Amino acid sequence: MSDEWKAPEKAEDRDDKSWKLLEKTLLASVQEQRRARRWGIFFKLLTFILLLSMLVLFSPLMDMEKNATRGANYTALIEVRGVIADKESASADNIVTSLRAAFEDSKVKGVILRINSPGGSPVQSGYVYDEIRRLRGLHPDTKLYAVISDLGASGAYYIASAADQIYADKASLVGSIGVTAAGYGFVGTMEKLGVERRSYTSGEHKSFLDPFQPQKADETAFWQGVLDTTHRQFIASVKQGRGDRLKDKDHPELFSGLVWSGEQALPLGLIDGLGSASSVARDVIGEKELVDFTVQESPFDRFSKKLGASVAEKLALCMGFQGPSLR
Repeated sequence: MSDEWKAPEKAEDRDDKSWKLLEKTLLASVQEQRRARRWGIFFKLLTFILLLSMLVLFSPLMDMEKNATRGANYTALIEVRGVIADKESASADNIVTSLRAAFEDSKVKGVILRINSPGGSPVQSGYVYDEIRRLRGLHPDTKLYAVISDLGASGAYYIASAADQIYADKASLVGSIGVTAAGYGFVGTMEKLGVERRSYTSGEHKSFLDPFQPQKADETAFWQGVLDTTHRQFIASVKQGRGDRLKDKDHPELFSGLVWSGEQALPLGLIDGLGSASSVARDVIGEKELVDFTVQESPFDRFSKKLGASVAEKLALCMGFQGPSLR
């Protein structure tokens, strides 16, 4: 016989081949799913990048379109919101940039600083104060009005006092003309815990603000002198800005750091009237259309901050941290 004889295939061999074929098929399916997933992620990422790029590119065009639809004249609005400090939204650089743009716009018939701030850095506030007075001198026909909403205190009032006029709501908090510097002392706590502080400095008073060392009378007096000097500068600027509108410059509590409601601040001469940004634009400036000149973050920066906040919130929840909330 020419054909070779073949033994019948055993059932175990057939099962083994079937499992290998099934395994191969499953592996191929998994690889295909992985490949599809990778391509899906790639296209989603590409779509996100394209959308973000379009948002960044077309934002200036949207601003141009807004400019084209503005009226012949309008009131410039600049927000001073939050702590006045470097790198914050209410930094001197941001406020001054907005002020310069507003005063240099020929269509602006008046500028409103809408303030809702507890104050902040005396350096940043002083920078804005000086720039307001400089711009008012360069553009005498363009008046600047400070409008305090909820709060215009300390460095925020420092800035407001440079305006032509100040307005506030009857319940606004106004004033706090004072200077503060606070900290903690841990000397007693360290003694109880048996912790020894070791500090090496060059200079007799180099570490005089160290919270882990006892206070010295001469250093405390020196630091109080620094605060008093800054306070005198603050008072002098307010008196220069407000002038004779301050009803009683020798009022014992006017520069004590106290705050008053808008209704109380009016007879003291801390403000010139009661009103809001819209009422000042309409009734005082005579141009009810408000155009926002506040320096805005780029869309990418806003997205980055929101993304960072979202990631931090998720991380905190995963780690079991959850802050208080009002509901």
